[in-house]
Amino acid sequence: MGYRSSIGAVALAALLMTFSGAQAFDDAKYPDLKGQWIRARVPGAVGQPPWDPTKPWARGQQAPLTPEYQAIFEANLADQANGGFGTTWGWACRTSGMPLMMNLFDPMEIVVLPETTYMIIDQHNTQRRIFTDGRGWPEEIEPSFIGYSIGKWIDTDGDGRYDTLEVETRGFKGPRTYDGSGLPLHTDNQSVVKERIFLDKTDRNLLHNEITTIDNALTRPWTVMKNYRRDPDPQPVWLEYICAEGNPHVRIGKENYMLSADGLLMPAKKGQEPPDLRYFNQTRK
Repeated sequence: MGYRSSIGAVALAALLMTFSGAQAFDDAKYPDLKGQWIRARVPGAVGQPPWDPTKPWARGQQAPLTPEYQAIFEANLADQANGGFGTTWGWACRTSGMPLMMNLFDPMEIVVLPETTYMIIDQHNTQRRIFTDGRGWPEEIEPSFIGYSIGKWIDTDGDGRYDTLEVETRGFKGPRTYDGSGLPLHTDNQSVVKERIFLDKTDRNLLHNEITTIDNALTRPWTVMKNYRRDPDPQPVWLEYICAEGNPHVRIGKENYMLSADGLLMPAKKGQEPPDLRYFNQTRK
């Protein structure tokens, strides 16, 4: 009986600690970000979303690129015009990374907890962690496409409730682009991405994300405003996204090829040379 009583006491203590921890998190102090968030539509916009939603695609973005990276961008556009993919990597099922992922090609869910805010995006099963526990920058960061994010909740109007999440993200690896047009970030991956995320004051189903990118491929910091809209359905549909499923693209060496409908290798762009077949018996019967 004494043994069972000890187990019961430990279990009760654990339950009380859990309850106490849950009580300590007052979610009323944080903005209501529940639900499914999708990219807000821009009137007249067609095709893939550009990095700056207020400006046209590709050259129309007027990105403040250095001459070196403007030349890289132009070569990328020329390759795309010839049927290639330029500097983009979505075709290879490589994760979009930051900052491109904040274009929201697929819906996003935001989970706010005291020490971490999670941004979950269906594309590539991306889970972004924004640490809000007051930590400083670690001496070493394992590079990743998403980067390492530290955030801070602030109360801008003094009403006792948090209304804005300020985030800084570092520690990247590449290659990465801003959008599907192939606007490049620097290969040194020393990018710093700063965000201010807040709900619209008049429309609580509209979320703003002011993003500033500091990158050595730019002549100055580049700031754009992203807008996301909440699905009004309280039980939205979350679709599974598996990039590799049905993907006809085949990467061999540095080239992208295609699989035809009958499963045969074919060129992806005009005039493309076949891959090196030295390890195959090429004698035809």
